[in-house]
Amino acid sequence: MMPDRQTSRPSPRGLVWAACLLGLALTGTIALEGGRAIAQSRGPQSVAPIAERLQSAVVNISTSQTVKGSSGGALPRVPKGSPFEEFFDDFFKSGKGGGPERKVSSLGSGFVIDGKEGLIVTNVHVIEGADEIVANFADGSKLKVEKVVGRDPKTDIALLKVIPKKPLPAVKFGSSEAIKVGDWVMAIGNPFGLGGSVTVGIISAKARDINSGPYDDYLQTDAAINKGNSGGPLFNMDGDVVGVNTAIISPTGGSIGIGFAVPADTVVNIIDQFKQYGEVRRGWLGVRLATVTDELALQLGLKENTGAHVASVARNGPAATAGIETDDVIVKFDGQEITAMRSLPRVVAQTAVGKSVNVELLRKGQRRTVKVVVGRLAEDDPTPAAEVGGDKSTERKLMGMTLSPLNDDFRKKHGLKDTVKGIAVLEVEADSQASRRELKAGDVIVEAQDEAVTSVQDLVERIDKVRKSGRRQILLRVENAKGEIRSVALPF
Repeated sequence: MMPDRQTSRPSPRGLVWAACLLGLALTGTIALEGGRAIAQSRGPQSVAPIAERLQSAVVNISTSQTVKGSSGGALPRVPKGSPFEEFFDDFFKSGKGGGPERKVSSLGSGFVIDGKEGLIVTNVHVIEGADEIVANFADGSKLKVEKVVGRDPKTDIALLKVIPKKPLPAVKFGSSEAIKVGDWVMAIGNPFGLGGSVTVGIISAKARDINSGPYDDYLQTDAAINKGNSGGPLFNMDGDVVGVNTAIISPTGGSIGIGFAVPADTVVNIIDQFKQYGEVRRGWLGVRLATVTDELALQLGLKENTGAHVASVARNGPAATAGIETDDVIVKFDGQEITAMRSLPRVVAQTAVGKSVNVELLRKGQRRTVKVVVGRLAEDDPTPAAEVGGDKSTERKLMGMTLSPLNDDFRKKHGLKDTVKGIAVLEVEADSQASRRELKAGDVIVEAQDEAVTSVQDLVERIDKVRKSGRRQILLRVENAKGEIRSVALPF
């Protein structure tokens, strides 16, 4: 699963062409017979009136950046799927490997949401690392992006500002909550550099978790989305934006009818915060969550996988202050039913910081309600790394982990030898990048970027150094209680 790039190893050229020909042969009959009947009976006869009205508000985003070219040597061969794959891709393909400077460019899509102010929505990965960003309009005009108002890598949403000579055509957001599976939608974008392309399909599914981040809640569509469609709008049949096209599943890099869009309701919340703060300020509850097991559900009389099981509570956090305890099961937050564990972090994150909300939970079979004042989530930025303990605590939350200096209590608890030096991993957030790379409580980070670390501040300084060099992840050496050491390339 990835933004506009293939997700598995491409087939040999001959097999790709054979698959394409076979696909045409098989789908042609469906399109001519079944597809035509369905479209005529229930689908839109033509989307031309809608497309003509909307195309002028959809822009092609072109970017350029200066990178150092390859020094000419062969790149290292790294096993597919290994933790080093992303590290070497980031290091060599981003041009950090040395050599003469050169200009590289990329293309994506975006759309105007405020024609007077010149505000354009796109994806973060479309503009990432760009020295210059240009919005290309359907009438052939171009405007240089003067400012990136805000960017949120966790949802892949960015807001750009241009200075228009006259008000620009703009589109408005609709409700992604209201759209249903089976409803017709239309995508407009810049696939493979072919600007102004229109494709039509239906909503195939909602609330998809594609393991791209902690707040996955994608709309899935079979409207053709290809490389270059990223950042473009997904419209309903009223011409309202219901999603921002972001990712595809594809073995070849082309559309196979499985595309994903960030829901409009999520985007609107983020855009509002960009306008107000220039950043995203997410709500924080201060709990570590786990899925409700079948045994626990049976004991509490719950439906399977209903609610969010509280695995631990951060000291002095909002949940602890409100009286939420370990092993509670949260079933409702601020009036919203929590039907699965992964839905709670998204709901909490979208709640205004400082808001007082009712949290309904089950404790030892008894249903009760507590009132929680939502805190602010400390993002994975090392500059203001958040302390989770008291005023004198040296514990800090960073990159989805709660870290502290190694001490005797931690050594005794996890059976570590006295010779082990480094930073103790106290907790790892569920669905974080650290969790996906199998970092666990009890691990010890012994090195970062091939340098020994003994305090969280050491790690903060290494991350800051790597960030300034233009890379997006740091190489850690991690030791566990068995004395096993491994290397982990961890994004920040």
